[in-house]
Amino acid sequence: MNAVGGPPLRAGGLRDGLRLGAGTFTVAPVRAGVVDRDAARVAMVSAPAYGLVIGALVAAIAIGLRASQAPGLVTAVVCVGIATLATRGLHLDGLADTVDALGSYADRERALAIMRSPEVGPFGVVAIAFAVLVPVATIASMLDRPWWALLTSTAIGYASGRLGVTWACRVGVLAARSDGLGALVAGTVQPAEAVLASLAIGALAVAAVPHRPWQGPVAVVASLAATAIVTVHVRRRLGGITGDTLGACVEIGTAVAMIGVAW
Repeated sequence: MNAVGGPPLRAGGLRDGLRLGAGTFTVAPVRAGVVDRDAARVAMVSAPAYGLVIGALVAAIAIGLRASQAPGLVTAVVCVGIATLATRGLHLDGLADTVDALGSYADRERALAIMRSPEVGPFGVVAIAFAVLVPVATIASMLDRPWWALLTSTAIGYASGRLGVTWACRVGVLAARSDGLGALVAGTVQPAEAVLASLAIGALAVAAVPHRPWQGPVAVVASLAATAIVTVHVRRRLGGITGDTLGACVEIGTAVAMIGVAW
């Protein structure tokens, strides 16, 4: 298989990459294949697709609960809870670790040690609250939209955060450590692949907001801008990305996109 703008993948790389992506971005009990840079490349390029699936699941639950006349806030809380379970809370943990590390103002080695710690500090707690409450508030505010708009806006919100991960793993981005997820995926994505993924998500986002086709794509761009700022700051502080910083990109990008489509 020839990937866009880059070297061809090894035989089986696509299959192994999709398995790695499912294991990284969802709770799906997939059997692990070969885990290497080729698989990492596929997993990071396909990251937004897993966000679309999770977002569509959330929207389907919201539509069903709305039809049963469940209270809006209860519906939103249930939806976000299921979305969190669908990812094992892995990205929330990465967000908390990243915020604690960056908020410590410690040097590089100390900040990386804070990221490895299982403890969650006050910065991390606030960050988790933000990442949970924003989707709850935005989903609750969108429940009066037509079903197709609710489906699209929610799917785009969750996909946009994963799209930030695709860009964070592009060629030229280094890993902060020589081990871990960051070392596996950093620098694997070709720029053309990230551009194509962005265009696909942006095109889908046109249907996110009724009567305002421009708002969805603008929300995607705002989400990418937010995750780009996070990535640049992390690279300056730590010298590269880690698995935790990718989790932070997911949660921050999702929150910004959800605000954008709900406004």
